[in-house]
Amino acid sequence: MKDYPNAIDYPKTKGFFGIGIETAMQTQNIGTIWRSAQIMGADFIFVIGGQYKRMKTDTIASYRHIPLFYFETFEDFYKSLPMESKLIGIELAENSIPISDFKHPNQAVYLLGSELKGLSEDAKNHCDQIVQLPGKLSLNVSVAGSIVMYDRLMKQDILSKMKQNV
Repeated sequence: MKDYPNAIDYPKTKGFFGIGIETAMQTQNIGTIWRSAQIMGADFIFVIGGQYKRMKTDTIASYRHIPLFYFETFEDFYKSLPMESKLIGIELAENSIPISDFKHPNQAVYLLGSELKGLSEDAKNHCDQIVQLPGKLSLNVSVAGSIVMYDRLMKQDILSKMKQNV
């Protein structure tokens, strides 16, 4: 900032991420993903087309630490995406990127589909990218969400360590 001696030199963003489920079939999966989200540093979680009642799977009362947002429809959710965030679908799909090759955006919103039907066509059509986890069959939605968050955490940690060694 040599040209502006009195300007504030703001740090680059640490980024943010949220994770949620479209039309969750099992509310205990929401409790599990909420707990994992808190542990792995998510900034928020959300549910599209469903409600959540506190479950025993959220043993650390995550609702006290990070917010859960409800959206009636995918359209309501999509209109509320944070500025400059990328919508990342997690799905077994033809056009998906293996998670091993995926670079997580700084501002990401991860969307998981229901346990029975996966992501809706509307959701898939609006995703900036679709990421696939290893395996030929679909994982439990809370397990899939936890894997995605862990992958983000590990890749960011590795990048941060690489930058420190330069």
